[in-house]
Amino acid sequence: MATSSPVALISQVQQRKPRPYTPSLWGDFFLHHIPCTPSQLFSMKKKAQIKKEEVRQIILETLASSNLVEKMELVDTLQRIGVDYHYKKEINDLLCYVYNDKDGGSSNLYITSLRFYLLRSLFRYIRSSTTSNVFEKFRDEQGNITSDDISCLLMLYDAAHLRTHGEDILDNIITFNKSRLQSLLLGNLEPQLQEEVQCSLETPRFRRVKRVEARRYISVYEKKATRDGTILEFAKLDYNILQAIYCDELKELTVWWKDFQSQTYLSFARDRMVELHFWMLGVVYEPYYSYSRIMMTKFIVFASLLDDLYDNYSTTMESNTFTMAMQRWDEQTTEQLPAYLKALFINILNTTNKIEEELKLMKNKHADLIKRLVIDTAKFYHAEVEWRDEHYIPTSVEEHLQISTHSSVCMQITNLALISLGDVTTREDVNWALTFPKIIRGACIVGRVGNDIVSHEREQTSEHVTSTVQTCMKEYGVTVEEANEKLRIIIEEAWMDIVEDCLEQKRPMVLLETAINVARTMDFMYKREDAYTLSFSLKDVITSMYVNSV
Repeated sequence: MATSSPVALISQVQQRKPRPYTPSLWGDFFLHHIPCTPSQLFSMKKKAQIKKEEVRQIILETLASSNLVEKMELVDTLQRIGVDYHYKKEINDLLCYVYNDKDGGSSNLYITSLRFYLLRSLFRYIRSSTTSNVFEKFRDEQGNITSDDISCLLMLYDAAHLRTHGEDILDNIITFNKSRLQSLLLGNLEPQLQEEVQCSLETPRFRRVKRVEARRYISVYEKKATRDGTILEFAKLDYNILQAIYCDELKELTVWWKDFQSQTYLSFARDRMVELHFWMLGVVYEPYYSYSRIMMTKFIVFASLLDDLYDNYSTTMESNTFTMAMQRWDEQTTEQLPAYLKALFINILNTTNKIEEELKLMKNKHADLIKRLVIDTAKFYHAEVEWRDEHYIPTSVEEHLQISTHSSVCMQITNLALISLGDVTTREDVNWALTFPKIIRGACIVGRVGNDIVSHEREQTSEHVTSTVQTCMKEYGVTVEEANEKLRIIIEEAWMDIVEDCLEQKRPMVLLETAINVARTMDFMYKREDAYTLSFSLKDVITSMYVNSV
């Protein structure tokens, strides 16, 4: 590939002063990290296969029993411990029994809450048994629903977060029991219960990233007196096997990224390849989606580079010229680009074209759309440059989101995942995702608004696109703190939109689940701070995902 070397590019850009970003915390670590030897991995896989069938037998025996609670708690355990993807048919059979049970534990608040949570969170059964009316009978004289049993209280609180617009009873459960749980934290709770309460208050169960929750819950489950040793052992083996797969992917990606860096001037950009792979495994984590994660990581690396280029580094003229080159998608049209942008463009073009060729070799019917998603990403970022240069502040948060949700790249990530699923996804499904339907717009809002809330203070130190925080302050004449509270309500409404779209089931659940996972990862990355930019905050969770076996 004929591109200018980084040394030749430096003279053109050395006078610029992009805001400083910390380099990668990981460097070449995953080129050399081996979580287990090939013989150890082979042995783990053999043991896991045996344990997998033993767990299947446990499920079948539970299915044959008449114990409703046992069935539901088994499904709940398999989900939280991270092995449910192995038993989709069996779990569906268990939930059919749960759904068809006439009584459904209707007089027991814990059983009712768990049943509601399981049936609604999987969106398989959406008729009367999963409406919020099932909680009416538990209201006290003041109209509240609560319990002295912390496990019941937690299950009720988590279930209520699967609310849709207008489900007032669930709104009331959340408001009333949030205060109850917060007060319990001030008491003398057992460490395990305290952790569960803190987790639910920070992130209700439905919104948690699955692999992060699996790693956490394996340790929790291990301490339970009621644990099943076979399920626990299988979960540990499965987790370690997936960890080895993820590390192999990171090794391949590290080789690719080092080559990309060697040919492109990138000192203006955040080096977050490992963090981005973690982000993508939050979207599709199963072992058979290895190529999907690699492809999606490369794409999101491009998105990150373009974000830093447009938002923080290139001049307006360079942004205009670069966007035109991206739209033309032709290496021969780069004469007007400065050398550092020409090198970046050519490397993005070549990598994207290679991904398209790989997908075509896999007989993927949607391979031609990869290029469009990359081009659209550049166009969306460029729209924000024009916005920034005009010093424009939208009149309302809604107007702001009409533009800024597009540059959150949630639609592109979701569509990349859908494309990578192959024949499961139709062209109609892909076109649907391109229109920013309610579920994808909801995921975009979770990411865009969450990012703005945690980044607002830091961004005031440099020229930047007006955030939803500033727009909200202007629209309502409020302080930063008051604006953040209003924006958190918008995030909650976005989650309601996500649940509503899933309940309507206009698309296959496997596709909807992908969009939900995008929202979950967005929520995780911007929960406390901008964990992507301030990547040190992700060090422990990435270590648990890739380095430390269980």
